[in-house]
Amino acid sequence: MSRVEELLNEFNEIASNPGKQMKAYMDQGKKVIGILPYYAPEELVYALDMVPFGIWGSNTKTVSKAKEYFLTFYCDLVQTSFEMYMDGTFDGLSGIITPTPCDTLRPASQNFKAAFQKYGKPEPIFLSHPQNRVPEFGIQFTLDQYNNVREHLEKIAGKATDMEALKKAIKVYNQSRKARRLFSTLANDHCDVVNACMRSAVLKAANFMLKDEYTAKLNELNAELVKLPACDWKGTKVVLSGIICDNPELLKLFDEYNIAIAADDVAQWTRSFRTDAPETNDPMRDLAVQFSRQDYDTILFDEKSNENRRGEHVARLAQDNGAQGVVVFMTQFCDPEEMEYPYLKKALNDANIPHVKLGVAMQMRDFGQAKTSLQAFADVLELRK
Repeated sequence: MSRVEELLNEFNEIASNPGKQMKAYMDQGKKVIGILPYYAPEELVYALDMVPFGIWGSNTKTVSKAKEYFLTFYCDLVQTSFEMYMDGTFDGLSGIITPTPCDTLRPASQNFKAAFQKYGKPEPIFLSHPQNRVPEFGIQFTLDQYNNVREHLEKIAGKATDMEALKKAIKVYNQSRKARRLFSTLANDHCDVVNACMRSAVLKAANFMLKDEYTAKLNELNAELVKLPACDWKGTKVVLSGIICDNPELLKLFDEYNIAIAADDVAQWTRSFRTDAPETNDPMRDLAVQFSRQDYDTILFDEKSNENRRGEHVARLAQDNGAQGVVVFMTQFCDPEEMEYPYLKKALNDANIPHVKLGVAMQMRDFGQAKTSLQAFADVLELRK
């Protein structure tokens, strides 16, 4: 087995067994803080010598306890995350940060609070980002919110935040984001080695590891991939777009139909590491400025939305990365994604880029419809090569 295969398998093991990874940190005596989507300032957790631990739902949980708190039309990402909160999966956490950027996560944060008060679950730390994040008043609002989160984290950690440690944390996270961006490029160059499932596993594992540990392992993988000759891919390539698409059974279909992932605009993947934080002498403001610079995201307000900038961004990703088409993963009951789709479709049609929309849910067990759609789409892409 090559070193590349060994590293890919190690990332896959971590991505497939987050509970095991969480327990390993707790056994080391570390406090672990859950991080719900989206754009929580993980660096604050890291700077206090605690472990930020990403929570992006589950592809294996069946929603039961969460039904007491949520209506059926809440997205699976939130429902399965809350199910794990209620069934004891996260009982070892010292806290959980609950951002509220959409109409589902906003009330969900109060359900986490209610469960904490009633059942003594890990304490939720409320985080409200501003809609108008770019103007100075938006940056100040974000800064105020981050300071509130920091104060809660300091109580859990039992100490104040060292600003030099926070500066270091920002550097560590910027290095990690850079390494993941490089990996995304290398995965496209070596899609014969890094298939869809492995690409997902490498990026997903970042949610469950301390970023310095993760980046060291990823840098080694990147170095090994650089040594390989770029593959002469005989299949087709696509760009993925959506909130989340980490289900291994669904991703296996890409390999079955000889479709490689050239790039993505997925919230759990590239959107989460697209933008670095500045590195100045004011690290708290640096984190707020970083959020103000997040762009091309259906979850975030875009004052220039009439220009269809995000749709054109996805089209450019396909053009710039040699993709023949785009696969849109439409999370069930995700209003922002569903409302944006007509504009995304228009931008792709205007750029003459074929696409297919696949409705997905984290509790999906039958992929027959997705299989049929993707197989037909693969045939279309072959004709356009």
